[in-house]
Amino acid sequence: MAGLTLRDLVTMSAAELDRVMQEGHPIDEAALEEREYDGVSLNLPSVVERLTWTKFCKVFHRDPGGALRGWNCRVVQTPLDEPWELERRDLEPQGGAPKTYGHYVVRPTVGYRIPRPYGAGLLLDYGLGKHAALDPTARVRDPIVAVNAGSAELLLGWSYLDLGVARVGTPSYFALRRGAPLSHVA
Repeated sequence: MAGLTLRDLVTMSAAELDRVMQEGHPIDEAALEEREYDGVSLNLPSVVERLTWTKFCKVFHRDPGGALRGWNCRVVQTPLDEPWELERRDLEPQGGAPKTYGHYVVRPTVGYRIPRPYGAGLLLDYGLGKHAALDPTARVRDPIVAVNAGSAELLLGWSYLDLGVARVGTPSYFALRRGAPLSHVA
């Protein structure tokens, strides 16, 4: 049987996405290094989607001798069948640095109290990211899993808030499709 595709994930209900997360597969950190992933928000209420975005980019970079870390990039909102184009900071489309936000550190899920049983993958911890003290996303945690066994080509994630004394789930899932090699370091 063929593996799941991005198009499959986009059409799934929350219950189906939850099942894929539960059945998800481990991810080799090395497969993420120095890569950009095309992201798609899934299962957001339509009002939230209109206020935010559907397409985004997640970047993974390992500092020499350091932890795997990453950040999100804003993407021009075009139909899903069109290429992902990073938004730039200045008026020259290819000249400025990408618009980044939500820096995180990639960790094993061990030691995190994830409010749902998603233990096979990795966790993006925004509380450990660059400028976490000033970042409104610092309480966000994203467990991610490989959708298809042995492949880091397509990942699925879910977001929850770590409030210290409680962990609160969100309706937000997202798909990550392996994109271009790393084009910038923030």
